[in-house]
Amino acid sequence: MASFSRFRSFSSALTRPQASITNPSRQPSLRYSTSHNHLPSSHLHAHNYVHSKPRGHIKRSHALTAALSASCLAFTVGVLYPPDIATLISPRPAPGPLDPSLPEARAHVEELERRLQQLSILERHRNSPDADEWYETRPYVNYPEEHRVNHLTAGTLRGPGKIAVSPVLRVRKDESETFAVAHFGRGLCGHDGIVHGGLLATILDESLGRVAITNFPEKIGVTATLTIDYKAPTKADQFVVLRCRLVELKGRKAYVEGSIEDLNGITLATAKALFIQPKYAKLLNTKTISKAIGEPPIAAAKLTGGDVPPVPGLENLR
Repeated sequence: MASFSRFRSFSSALTRPQASITNPSRQPSLRYSTSHNHLPSSHLHAHNYVHSKPRGHIKRSHALTAALSASCLAFTVGVLYPPDIATLISPRPAPGPLDPSLPEARAHVEELERRLQQLSILERHRNSPDADEWYETRPYVNYPEEHRVNHLTAGTLRGPGKIAVSPVLRVRKDESETFAVAHFGRGLCGHDGIVHGGLLATILDESLGRVAITNFPEKIGVTATLTIDYKAPTKADQFVVLRCRLVELKGRKAYVEGSIEDLNGITLATAKALFIQPKYAKLLNTKTISKAIGEPPIAAAKLTGGDVPPVPGLENLR
């Protein structure tokens, strides 16, 4: 028993110091353990983050709504006022030319004539300092109907939606230069909404030809060469300005050049041409040609103010 008591006392002695010994190296672990008191703060941040998610979701919803609204607005504006590139890629469909026999067709032609006479560019030309050096005429106005019916520009291309009104043509009295304002309708397109390049070539050919013909001794000529540079698409249903001039006259040859511009002065096409008076010109009747290209008025009635003169050729609409 005594030995057993001594063993217990020895065991107690061994265990008591181990329990009472404090290892300094364990103090950081104690301090670390006390740092767990900050865990609620981190949990609080996490808690706050969880509660902030709906607010961020709401902000993203607002941004998405604003983006959709802006897209709808841009689409609406684009439909109502499409940019030029959009009209070229995907032009709007338009109704065909009006039947010339309808009252609406007559009203349309009269309205175009009124707008033509009130164009500022035409008024400036009529009132320019050298206005007395020019005379004004209208091609094909006095052209006989029996010739008009089979004529391309005076017959086939005439009417609402095409060349509805005869161009106003101003010519230098020495026949060296012309200035004209014409209207191209929607029925003259190649690509929808864009005037056909062949139509522009036809108009340039006739405009340049007029300058050449009026400078030939026999007042008649034919196209030898015609070179056209297309600078920009010519939109349909607009007024355009045609400028032509004589470059050189050599016997039976006339070199001329010209251009087509919009009312803002943007060049749409330029052209150069050579016209030749045929050797047999004296055998031809030139009276009909003179009526077609627009004769100089014997007594020019000057258009002034906002008065709208009678629409040339309107009585021929049927």
